[in-house]
Amino acid sequence: MSDIKAVIRVEHPDIVLTGTVSHDQSATVMPVSEAGTDPDTGRFLYHVESSDFCRFEDGLRSDHTIAEFKRVIETTAERAIYSFEYTDEAKTFSPVISKADGVALEMENESNAWLISLWMPDRDRLADVWDYAQANSIDIDLRRVNEYASLGKTTAGLTETQREALLVAFEAGYFKDPREVTLSEVADTLDISKPAASGLLRRGIQRLIISSLVEDS
Repeated sequence: MSDIKAVIRVEHPDIVLTGTVSHDQSATVMPVSEAGTDPDTGRFLYHVESSDFCRFEDGLRSDHTIAEFKRVIETTAERAIYSFEYTDEAKTFSPVISKADGVALEMENESNAWLISLWMPDRDRLADVWDYAQANSIDIDLRRVNEYASLGKTTAGLTETQREALLVAFEAGYFKDPREVTLSEVADTLDISKPAASGLLRRGIQRLIISSLVEDS
């Protein structure tokens, strides 16, 4: 049986950082996957974009899933990397996916819900994630699923959500000069928020550039 890549949408008030992004609707957060965070340390790094970090941190202080936080690096006025410690009340999906022999490829908030791109060795293991969600009263929807011969065949390192966002934007004329559609229209077509669409396009373009430069060198 072929392995699969899937994108799921999950929503529950106890999922880590949900209270914070509900408080700061301008915020987009995403785990720093390249940091190789060890869950045993109890600290987790996230990329954070927000138009108001004071409002974002007010949300953190009242978020029952966050025990401690620290702004580690502020790269621009609206972008930073934060370190978080979770409370015992926080629900996370990465351990569940790992227990099912899967890999969480990407996670990003969509307003107060979460889009998780994951790889599973087969569809039966994806059902394990579904069972966990239902057992914990977590709303879960399957956005898309694709079968692959292997995980390593993702072109240019793009996730499925990044590839789809780039194709939708390209076909709609977002990259033309002048642009034929707005970012909001691209987001509406993808059925995601404007910040989420912006993040997918930005990271997708970055991965394409990096892949091209590495190949050329």
